[in-house]
Amino acid sequence: MCRHLAYLGEPRSPAETLFHAPHSLLVQSYAPADMRGGGSVNADGYGLGWYAEAPDPLRLRRSAPLWTDGDLPALAGSVRSPAFMAAVRNGTTGMPVVEAANAPFTGGGYLFSHNGVVRGWPDSVAELAAELPITRLLTMEATTDSVLLWALLRERLEAGEDPLAAVTWLTGAVEEAAPGSRLNFLLTEGRTLIGTAWTHSLSYRDIGGGVLVASEPCDDDPGWIPVPDHHAVRVTGEGVRILPLEADRSPEAR
Repeated sequence: MCRHLAYLGEPRSPAETLFHAPHSLLVQSYAPADMRGGGSVNADGYGLGWYAEAPDPLRLRRSAPLWTDGDLPALAGSVRSPAFMAAVRNGTTGMPVVEAANAPFTGGGYLFSHNGVVRGWPDSVAELAAELPITRLLTMEATTDSVLLWALLRERLEAGEDPLAAVTWLTGAVEEAAPGSRLNFLLTEGRTLIGTAWTHSLSYRDIGGGVLVASEPCDDDPGWIPVPDHHAVRVTGEGVRILPLEADRSPEAR
């Protein structure tokens, strides 16, 4: 499995959580604590996305291990952003190890990441893929489960669906088609952050002026709170809510 994290709050540098924390994303790339049977290291690439002045995020991705980039710590240290997302990848056997396969994925002002695997790929989700416009399928960045999930989710977001409802639908649809899949998602447009815990670990912590959501705690602070399995965490300027991932959400939950 991969490792990922996202932050929302007052502007801060991604460098602390990526490189300086005791269990930073860099450490998680070569010594993850909870891979749950999905490999031992996350050496198949990395990505960092953040918001600056424009509504669309900036992004850097590479297909090499995070620990090989000697320039990124200084770059990340120069950035201050109210929202950022980063991931390191452990590629699934049979899927390409290319830059375009690395999260975060972008489009429509969003950043998206998937930590997990779709069981039975690609046959299990062929019917879901068939619902997409053919041009979207033909222009997918890479032939991986995560890229397809982003294409499915983006179709809903572009149609104006509420992000939490869209993420909930995606989780339910993939679980129905491919039972036992690991579907930890992160999604933000710079104002709201949504994360899902679906057969894999996810935690969050108030780090003073903002909230960090991560596959694994980045330190041993007791403030880390696990997100229950089959639940979503939604972070806004009004605080944090934990919500069950149910197919039929009430208007109040949205």
